[in-house]
Amino acid sequence: MQQQSRLGGRRGQITVIILGALVLGAIYVFLPRHADLTKFDPGRMAHLETDMWRDYYDKRYLALFGNLYEVARGEYGFSPLDSFRLALAAASAAKAFQPTTSREQAEAALPALTDYFGILSAAAPAPIEVEDAARTELAWWQARREAVTPEDYGLIIARVATLVYGVDGQDLRRSGVIRAQAMAYRDAHEAAMSEADWSAIADQLDLAYGLLKKALSTAVRG
Repeated sequence: MQQQSRLGGRRGQITVIILGALVLGAIYVFLPRHADLTKFDPGRMAHLETDMWRDYYDKRYLALFGNLYEVARGEYGFSPLDSFRLALAAASAAKAFQPTTSREQAEAALPALTDYFGILSAAAPAPIEVEDAARTELAWWQARREAVTPEDYGLIIARVATLVYGVDGQDLRRSGVIRAQAMAYRDAHEAAMSEADWSAIADQLDLAYGLLKKALSTAVRG
């Protein structure tokens, strides 16, 4: 009888521990965080974006998801749940867009992009017109395929940043153009990309995100 009582007591303790762990886990995952899209580190963002480009072109969608999650969680400060939702939406949009060959087909990526910007809007410093941001993002994805110069579609990239952050200016536009030039560099080399080439792209993206950070800081001071 005493042995059964002790076993029952141990089971009760284990149950309490498990329930407590589940409650703490749920709090960690679901508790809203004060995410902020302006708090990113330019160097870290450049490293993550370089990795994401490699994941995308090698069709490593799980790795792409992981890096997107790290941007949302580590750089923007979203909760684990919202970071998961952002990474899933962004990876889904990229996967939907990659096999398309026309503007009409590219529309398949729009629902996921709209979901992405909808979640992102909670951490933006200004209200985001979600559908406008999603369509503008898709516009520069498609422009890369249509012999549009990096200088031109770089300004579309900058327009997305303006829609997200609510700021504009020379540094922000230069940031978009430099990102586009890095993309054009990759497109020109394609399968011949070496580690030195990827390192050069990371340096360009570091400069681009540094200029974006400067544009945001200037707007705050102003």
